[in-house]
Amino acid sequence: MNKQLEWLKQLSETNGVSGFEQDIKKLLVKHMGKKVAVSYDKLGSVVFTAVGSEQGPKVMLASHMDEIGFMVKHITKEGFLRFVCLGGWWEQVMLSQRVTVHGKKGDLVGVIGSKPPHILTAAERTKVVQKADMYIDIGAKDEKDARAMGAFEGCAVTPYAEFAQMGDGKTLLGKAWDNRIGCAVMCDVMDNLAKGKHANTVYGVATVQEEVGLRGAQTSVNMLQPDVAFVLDTCVAGGTPGVSDEVASAKIGQGVAITMYDAGMIPNTALRDFALQTAQALKIPTQVGVSEGGATDGGKIHLAGSGVLTLTFSIPTRYIHSHQSVVHMDDYLDAVKLITAMTEQLTAKKYEELLKG
Repeated sequence: MNKQLEWLKQLSETNGVSGFEQDIKKLLVKHMGKKVAVSYDKLGSVVFTAVGSEQGPKVMLASHMDEIGFMVKHITKEGFLRFVCLGGWWEQVMLSQRVTVHGKKGDLVGVIGSKPPHILTAAERTKVVQKADMYIDIGAKDEKDARAMGAFEGCAVTPYAEFAQMGDGKTLLGKAWDNRIGCAVMCDVMDNLAKGKHANTVYGVATVQEEVGLRGAQTSVNMLQPDVAFVLDTCVAGGTPGVSDEVASAKIGQGVAITMYDAGMIPNTALRDFALQTAQALKIPTQVGVSEGGATDGGKIHLAGSGVLTLTFSIPTRYIHSHQSVVHMDDYLDAVKLITAMTEQLTAKKYEELLKG
């Protein structure tokens, strides 16, 4: 496995559910800390800063580092763990999935369980098992045993999955691509800017708690007060059985998606057109992204202060918000090329042009 794939494997497999991002934050700081300046907001988002050669605009590259997961809320007398969801989960992807319970004495292996089909009534078999009826089994014989193992109310629980290359070598399977692939894009762009010349001050921000309300985006944008923001995230990939182009037109391996609309933000149209023109000039494939049911950190960022020129770039991702999701290497690399080029071209003059629309 080459260094790039090894880095993506680390990003995917490192744990960091919403509110418990310490491990993924440490990994990002270790990777970026010697190349650019590092700072933090008070909620826990980490900021990597590259200062340019001129007094150009302040540019924020926002990628959330948290993943969806769970938190223990109760331990039953039989030793099973009841939980709350951190982020959006669909019941049908949860049952019988392996998880890691981060207990006081170390990590514990767990599995999400419920009543087996053999003892369900005919009516129960036709219904989706609700989250409230699920629990996590850590192999404890009772509550006392579970606590002795280190389980406690308030401990984080992370989905478990191992990174893997699929058949073509470019399609990548793993957990937490939402939004570790966005973090990978951010880090690579910051690497490129640290090596080259640009006119602006660029903040690469790994935000916290996006999946539970875009919280780190709000605190970090308040601290940085950028002029322009590029949000780096994922979107639902189409091209699979039962998913029409009208619902999800972006497909893996066909280019980075430029979001035209989502439930939290209509992007700045001048910035959108700048992205499309830059991509065309560099022959970088792009796709249209539309999300009627979801939002990104851009929803908070574009409303900060007197407003921030904001655009979202998304990596198409299959099976989003589950234990296993799928992205394509080419989309990730194309995103890096496009965002690097746009950032390098964002001079004070270009920013004034964008402001006029």
